[in-house]
Amino acid sequence: MFMCSLLFNDNIRRGHQKLNHKYDICYSSVTAPKLIADFLLERKTISFIGCIAQLFGVHFFGCTEIFILTVMAYDRYIAICKPLHYTTIITRQVCGRMVAASWVGGFLHSMVQTLLTTQLPFCGPNEIDHYFCDVHPLLKLACTDTYIVGVIVVANSGMIALSCFLILVVSYIVILVSLRSHSSEGLRKALSTCASHVTVVILFFGPCTFTYIRPSSNFSEDKTVALFYTVITPMLNPLIYTLRNSEVKNAIKKLWSRKMFSIERTNM
Repeated sequence: MFMCSLLFNDNIRRGHQKLNHKYDICYSSVTAPKLIADFLLERKTISFIGCIAQLFGVHFFGCTEIFILTVMAYDRYIAICKPLHYTTIITRQVCGRMVAASWVGGFLHSMVQTLLTTQLPFCGPNEIDHYFCDVHPLLKLACTDTYIVGVIVVANSGMIALSCFLILVVSYIVILVSLRSHSSEGLRKALSTCASHVTVVILFFGPCTFTYIRPSSNFSEDKTVALFYTVITPMLNPLIYTLRNSEVKNAIKKLWSRKMFSIERTNM
């Protein structure tokens, strides 16, 4: 019955994955095009309006993804721990409400970050040591004491990332504890269901937490870390999720077999 429930609700889970793929395109499009264009230009500039728009977009899509990953953990919990009640608990209406709440939460978070930044006076240097406009680099340009704003930024961004990550950890601890009573086949299927989500969570939450859980600093590693959660992770997400697809797995196996066969023929 456990196996049947996971297979029966696979369509809803594929819908979540398609939503994630479309969302990743929006998120990476905020920073990647400008980054690529700057590689081709000797003088790298951005207008104040463009900078604020980029700041809003990064935090809007980034926070929304955090909330979506969190509600996806709830979906996994219901599918594994309460499989017989899945279709009555996780309906399309419930999925729509959770996604809408994630977007609203991301919008409110981004508005707070943007309004805090635009209220600061900028009257000195106008160069940021980053490849996109973020709160921490902009705080360094402000002509006033930004300690209070920095604390609010940490409380707003850092605590959201940390609290959602802790919720995800607790949810998977509960899932692992509940799996002790299942068969080895059921355990394998459940872990396969959660593997892609856990991988994305680690790749996304790790860099985000490192960047926003602490006050503004001059760490040179910040740019490298930011590259992971703004470009690399959204690029890898479709690949991570599609590797669970049996057709993709079979295609990769056939391609690998043909390559090995051609190598053997060449060596002969």
